[in-house]
Amino acid sequence: MVGSKDLEPSKTPFFPNVFLSNQFTAKAQWPPRNTDLSGQTAIVTGSNVGLGYEAAMQLLGLRLSNLILAVRSADKGQSAAATMRQRHPKASIDVWPLDLCSYESIQAFAKQADTKLKRIDIVILNAGRARFDYNKIDRTGHEESFQVNYLSNVFLTALLLPVLKAKGPPGKPAHLTIASAALTLDCKFVQKDKDPLFPALDDPASFDRGDTYRVAKLLCQMFLWKLVDYVSADDVIINLADPALVRGTDFARDLKSSKVAKTLYGIFAYVAGRSPKLGASCYIDAVVNKGKESHGCFLMSWKIHPFPAWLYTPEAEAVIQRVWSETLAEFEFAGVRSIIESMR
Repeated sequence: MVGSKDLEPSKTPFFPNVFLSNQFTAKAQWPPRNTDLSGQTAIVTGSNVGLGYEAAMQLLGLRLSNLILAVRSADKGQSAAATMRQRHPKASIDVWPLDLCSYESIQAFAKQADTKLKRIDIVILNAGRARFDYNKIDRTGHEESFQVNYLSNVFLTALLLPVLKAKGPPGKPAHLTIASAALTLDCKFVQKDKDPLFPALDDPASFDRGDTYRVAKLLCQMFLWKLVDYVSADDVIINLADPALVRGTDFARDLKSSKVAKTLYGIFAYVAGRSPKLGASCYIDAVVNKGKESHGCFLMSWKIHPFPAWLYTPEAEAVIQRVWSETLAEFEFAGVRSIIESMR
């Protein structure tokens, strides 16, 4: 198999070349018409609105039997579920609470998946947050974008790994896809030389409205770079999928400090963005169309794509190890190191 790590790093400038190709010329890969997810169970985080909602609807359209909507707001989740049940009355749709700003909530969610679900085929970790102003999560002490997009998503991934291995589809691996971003290809990551790294990412002085989100997504790629050394594609297929710029979502909801910036972003997204249906199809492609060949890969434009070129350098090797070590230390209280090592 040739994965993202094995590809030649792209030297094409991200903007406008890669961006325009990704947004306007890439051809969507839809599931075959005979795709049938009957009997299968899927978990989609952040699924009451936007891309998560659309991804859930597309799975139900493929006759998914059991759907777990993992949401922060129970009321909004139940409202979304009610609409889904009207359109897909044969499916079982449940709403489970999940707050990615709380480690306790993440642990409770993973335990619930282990105790209540007999089978899990698909997990789409779509939930994320793009902060345009610095905000610290008091419960964890971390900057919110770093917390939600990186730390919480990899924590949930690690906790679900043994559950997916034990309860995946008979004779096949389960799929777990984490939302990624093509913006990682244009990430500055000015903190990369800091040791330790995580305190630098939490420092208000290093917050960058444009780059902090990209760094969080890049960290997910760096963590996956190491994680695949422990997790076999025969047990769980893990990949990262970029839905690209999508219009009509709440991505810029935190742009409150500048009405002009929010308006300009809205216009740009309307002109250049994909539809939610097209963006969410990238997740569906990752968990339905793609197989073991996508394990440990970054998927962009519905294809396996190289990671950012910097990750292939000798300099990056030490930083990847630092990210790995500091991540495992962050979750020592939950035994994540032992959980990951047990997957071998």
